Amino acid sequence: MRHAASADRRTQPLPRLPRECAPFLDFVQALRRHGFAVAPDQTVSFLAAVALLGPKSMEHIRRAAIATLAPPLDRQSTFDALFRAVFFGEARVAAVQNEEEEEILVKDQGGAEAVGEILLQREKGGAHASAAERLSTRAFDNRERSLRAFQRQLPDALPRRRTFRHLRTRSKGMIDLRRSFRDIVHADGDLASPRLRRRKEIARRLLLIIDISGSMREHTDGLLELAHAAVQAAPGTEVFTIGTRLSRITTALRSRDRAQALERAAVSVDDWDGGTRIGPSLKAFLAVPRFVALARGSLVVLASDGLERGGHAEFESAVRRLSALANRLSLATPLAGDPRFRPETAALASILPWLDDLVDGSSGEALARFILSLGRQAPRAAVLRKEEAHAARH
Repeated sequence: MRHAASADRRTQPLPRLPRECAPFLDFVQALRRHGFAVAPDQTVSFLAAVALLGPKSMEHIRRAAIATLAPPLDRQSTFDALFRAVFFGEARVAAVQNEEEEEILVKDQGGAEAVGEILLQREKGGAHASAAERLSTRAFDNRERSLRAFQRQLPDALPRRRTFRHLRTRSKGMIDLRRSFRDIVHADGDLASPRLRRRKEIARRLLLIIDISGSMREHTDGLLELAHAAVQAAPGTEVFTIGTRLSRITTALRSRDRAQALERAAVSVDDWDGGTRIGPSLKAFLAVPRFVALARGSLVVLASDGLERGGHAEFESAVRRLSALANRLSLATPLAGDPRFRPETAALASILPWLDDLVDGSSGEALARFILSLGRQAPRAAVLRKEEAHAARH
């Protein structure tokens, strides 16, 4: 009889959940797709907690989710981002096009805060670049090109800056009065030699902004392989892609396996080989305070051909502000690989006064050589100092 009762229970259809439970189940499924371990009993506990709380706000639901689904502390930001994506819609600047205005989508899978809506005015189309958004994904060829030398040299090649923290040193430092006085007290007034300290130095952050529009198609793969190598060699490196949207792919590139990292980047970016909105994309970058903090004092390298559509006012304005934020701003364009290249287009001519470097970006190797030379003084800075010295003498 007991076996018969068990068989009857197995054959009975499971009760259907109310339609209102769908968003909560979608959230659980999204967590599982992104690698969170959520057991069935945790899902049941989550639904029971929401029903028990009778939540008055979405914050109550979020706290119930944290209490029952128990996300790891190191993935809390991803958990919150998925919560916002399911219950509020994707944390982004919606990409909506009409005849009057259009907006730039900002995508950051590893972000810690939502991105508000940023309205970017539409410009009229240009001759060489298109603003039409064409969404697609890309499968990267797993090319076995050695970047070990670049990874080995990069940490020492990046220029360094002094922090506010101090380190103990035995020579070439300033007197550490606090520790020296403490030693005097412990030694009853005798001090063989004073304690010294110096400011701690760290490498400046490298910020790569890579144009993935259709006109850069031939160069994108090599640039992204280089970006992966830079992220592996210098943990503070940040990587963004721009086209018709702005995407942060640093998190995807942190995987040590190059093929896996590039595959994750391919999935996380939607606007491969589409149109070009360099100015609006950079403006969207500068509209997010967290991204602005990444650019402040950094070595910013914009890998783009600079073929902006229509007017270039937003492009020039964004580059001017980036120049003020960054320690060094460089444009790596594949057009510079041709010795006959001259920056004579209206867009390039307008941003030249704000650039420290205009270099060859036709391949990952060319860009790697330039990045390894960032420890040397920028040509523009050298010219300005020479002019200042000449003016001081006369």
